[in-house]
Amino acid sequence: MPKVVLITGGSSGIGRAIGDYLSERGYQVFGTSRNPQNITNSSFSILKMDVNDTDSIQAVVSEILSKAQKIDVVINNAGIGITGPIEETPEEEIKKAFQTNFLGPINVIKAVLPQMRNQGCGHILNITSIAAYMGLPYRGIYSATKASLEITIEAMRMETLQFGIKMTNVAPGDFATNIAAGRYHAPELKNSPYNKDYGNTLKMMNEHVDNGNDPLEMAKVVHKIIETENPRIHYKVGSRLQKFSIVLKRILPDKVYERMLLKHYGLK
Repeated sequence: MPKVVLITGGSSGIGRAIGDYLSERGYQVFGTSRNPQNITNSSFSILKMDVNDTDSIQAVVSEILSKAQKIDVVINNAGIGITGPIEETPEEEIKKAFQTNFLGPINVIKAVLPQMRNQGCGHILNITSIAAYMGLPYRGIYSATKASLEITIEAMRMETLQFGIKMTNVAPGDFATNIAAGRYHAPELKNSPYNKDYGNTLKMMNEHVDNGNDPLEMAKVVHKIIETENPRIHYKVGSRLQKFSIVLKRILPDKVYERMLLKHYGLK
């Protein structure tokens, strides 16, 4: 029987690329979206779900089990972007980012764990970010949401190994997706002391996404991880420079690494 895969945020970008790639290789894929009625050309089933609504999560899990009788793989991909000076970022937007990027995946995991425990197996992959490994200027809240998920999964993985369940974090760098269009941007205020630096950094961030790698690269890595009997805990997918930046953070003194980031973003 084919493996049954649930992908949150499967309607576009990385989630869509993963879903298409796995479907082409015989997996039974169920993606989710808050507005599935707007998606007409998907190669796999798209179900209505909001990771911030536990009732909708449970409904999707129940629907998949009624159709497929099992859930082998969950890919927590749904998330939102957020940028801005932390001082000027509204509290409600900070809470929304943590709710979606951190609590959302945790709620999905909680919903599927009983079934995976009954099966005696299952694999949960969490799409985090290379940004989770460092505090990036004007992207600090986003980095924090993904870092929180990375660390929590490290703990949760150890708690659930006894049930035959695997958990893996996959951290992408910049990929050519529509994340910038749906990202919350704190307003560029003319009288803000951050105005110039934030504006320049925001422009650079958007250019990095526009010139990012093809999401198909992520799909191929995820497929390989799913087919690996004993996968690693952490994977990084991105340019050599992006992956090397994590290595540098481990080996360089804090202030040296900070100066490197300041120079990269043109900040003083």
